[in-house]
Amino acid sequence: MIPFILSITASSLIFVIFKLFKKFDIDTFQAIVVNYFTAAAIGFIFYGNTWNSEAMSQNGWMLYATIASFLFIFIFFILGRSAQENGVASTSIAVKMSMAISLVLLMIYHSEIPTMLKTVGIILAFIGVILVSTPARNGNEKSKYVWMLLILFFGCGGLDFLLNYVQDNELDILEPSLFSAISLGLSGILGSVILIFNFIKGKTSIQLKNIIAGLILGVPNFFSIYLLLLSYKSTGWEGSTVLALTNVSVVLLSSFFGFLFFKETTTAKKIIGLITAVLAIATLYIAEQNLSL
Repeated sequence: MIPFILSITASSLIFVIFKLFKKFDIDTFQAIVVNYFTAAAIGFIFYGNTWNSEAMSQNGWMLYATIASFLFIFIFFILGRSAQENGVASTSIAVKMSMAISLVLLMIYHSEIPTMLKTVGIILAFIGVILVSTPARNGNEKSKYVWMLLILFFGCGGLDFLLNYVQDNELDILEPSLFSAISLGLSGILGSVILIFNFIKGKTSIQLKNIIAGLILGVPNFFSIYLLLLSYKSTGWEGSTVLALTNVSVVLLSSFFGFLFFKETTTAKKIIGLITAVLAIATLYIAEQNLSL
């Protein structure tokens, strides 16, 4: 139970840390690059001994690791900007509601005919994102950032589907956790190339505070995944139960942090959107478990 609670806390802290970046004038991209090296290093420390040399000959996973690395760094950068501009609550809901997109892709991939409950859950997810991402009438200055929430919604869903596909088809030799660490490391390398290019062009300057921010961010980024894996074993619950409850809890805790500590605007639409989001996750969970109301 402790890993489950800590996993939720770590995932919520990611959104809070991104929000603090703006307050302390942190270069988000620099911090993200350092974050990926930090998360990858922690992953190799924990799972490096699981490496199997046969993974080099059965290397179909390498292409997917490269694709995942591009998605990781792009989505994480948008996540950081969105947490600053749209708020922690709106951003966390857009990310968690991307479950709807991954479900749609999985249903298409498996030629699955959706049940009524699953259809309702997906519709509720879309409604929740729309309500939460709609800016207040007096917040016109932020309306131009709503597109970030849509990118997170579709991007995270696509990434979840990719990781599910890789786990099912490409990871007979390589441990999923080590695949994640390698992908994170590649993201760091990709980000470093971009960072060096910008540095040479004089568009950015490396600052110690950005490096420290990245080191701090990398810890909850890795442990949000690592502790979730432990939760599947320690709770004794079905994996889908752990995942559904984690998503609901992260949305609620992130929203609580945003409203309480960052004084984010609480409108009727956002509250209804939050409730709709929770209902969506609950409905999708029930549908996946084939339970009846």
